[in-house]
Amino acid sequence: MTAPNTSATVSESAAPGTGGMAAVSRRIGRIAVQSALLAGLWYVADMLTRLAHLPVPGGVVGLVLLLALLFCGGVTPRWVKAGADWLLSDMLLFFIPAAVAAVKYGGLFRADGWRLALVVVGGTLMVMVAVAFAVEQAARLERRLALRRVRHTRHLARA
Repeated sequence: MTAPNTSATVSESAAPGTGGMAAVSRRIGRIAVQSALLAGLWYVADMLTRLAHLPVPGGVVGLVLLLALLFCGGVTPRWVKAGADWLLSDMLLFFIPAAVAAVKYGGLFRADGWRLALVVVGGTLMVMVAVAFAVEQAARLERRLALRRVRHTRHLARA
């Protein structure tokens, strides 16, 4: 199986007058800035967590802080979308250090591996159930709101 020829695509998008290279560099810059802002938010949340001696990781506090900023309008989704999409698409790379660290503790896995596996499987199942429940509730709310809009539109059409 051969790789597709991408040189034609790159040269076409970078053709003079199309702004291809400028658009690509703007996109890369936007991703870099947004990723840096997200990392900065995590850093601030991590420092707050350490200073306040909170029993939760700084990442969780950062996510709650970002969610609050999104809800109150302090941050619009377009300000973080490209950076967040890039971070999520390459998330597997961020778990490599955890896998390497796990190799260092082979004795722990031999002694308590079944307990750790039970916790991981149980935690994963609990997260899956919680997400399924949240998605179901959100879908119900969305259907209710759509039905309310349709009824309101019909009521206005009759009047």
